[in-house]
Amino acid sequence: MKPPAKRGRKRGHNPHIPSHIDQTKLPDSVYFDHRGRGNWYTLSTDETGRRRRSNVATHRATLADLHQIMQERKNTGHHTLRWLCEQFHASVQFKRLAVKTRKSYEYSFSVLEKTTTRLGMPFVDLERRKITAPVVQRLVDSLADKGTPSTANHVAAYLRRVYRWGINRGHCQSNPATTVESAQERKRRRLPEKLTLSRITAFCQERSQGRSTETGAVAPFMWPLIEIAYLCRLRAIEVITLTDANALEEGILTNRRKGSRDNVVRWSPRLRAAWDAAVAVRNARWEKRGRAVPLSAEYRPLFVAQGGDALTRYGLDSAWFRMMKAAVESGVITAEEKFGLHDLKRRGITDTQGNRHDKQEASGHRSARMLDVYDLSIPKVDPSAI
Repeated sequence: MKPPAKRGRKRGHNPHIPSHIDQTKLPDSVYFDHRGRGNWYTLSTDETGRRRRSNVATHRATLADLHQIMQERKNTGHHTLRWLCEQFHASVQFKRLAVKTRKSYEYSFSVLEKTTTRLGMPFVDLERRKITAPVVQRLVDSLADKGTPSTANHVAAYLRRVYRWGINRGHCQSNPATTVESAQERKRRRLPEKLTLSRITAFCQERSQGRSTETGAVAPFMWPLIEIAYLCRLRAIEVITLTDANALEEGILTNRRKGSRDNVVRWSPRLRAAWDAAVAVRNARWEKRGRAVPLSAEYRPLFVAQGGDALTRYGLDSAWFRMMKAAVESGVITAEEKFGLHDLKRRGITDTQGNRHDKQEASGHRSARMLDVYDLSIPKVDPSAI
């Protein structure tokens, strides 16, 4: 039989406590303040180590009420990192974030749940006052040493965001993740081979002919999206935000992000075929769903999901992952030849004809340093003396 838990010093009789309370059965760490009408309170230690008072009930509370309140406070664990994270995830600010950002934060929270301290306790269950900058730095270094520097940086960014939210709402006094050094990530500048890109495009054309519910089927918008992203040197977000308003008489008006300059990519037979195919897929889906066609060109997105709404980045990422998986399983490419959506922009800039000025003009980059990240071509020059 488990021995009873040891209690502290026996309480002395307090004449100010309401008569309906049996003082010998009061729960631990709850006290009565007789000033005014009287309040029950408890003391706790915050992140700075200071003792703080919290009122928990009025003088009308019964003994059962006090036991229930203290048990709930114990179960809640509001001094832990887990409690702060759960409050953040339940907040309006979290729900207003983009779907991809929310999923990234939820993944970082799961990493904190799986990461344990030396005593075997999940990191997320530590008391917030014990989580200092050195503790967070050791966490980041440990995750990076395990071969996941990207995950380490995502976790650090997540902690900074959670603590900032907590500080602004009075849950925290400081942010221990502010000064943490980021882990050094490996530079992944993949450049798909031209033959690999052509095989993938042909594979998408072939697999998009059947029903979308068939095993290994590819979304019908995928092959024109690949073509437009490559030929116009666009990021994924820049492709899916194209509308009919971007189709000008002389070419496609780009909508570049991250400070790059917009330009007009002139029509070519290949580019026109890809654009017309994307429009045909969109119109077919709208007709199937009975969707009304917007009158304004800027409200007609070029790429739409199966339901007829504008294609989201999350939806595109999911479709891309399924397509790459099917391509590897079918033997079209090897697992080592897989590439991402952003690599289409790098391949397009590298294949642009002309000198560096021509490439920079075509890519929309404002500086040569930005161009260096994407242009992986090797210049061909004449010898110093002929």
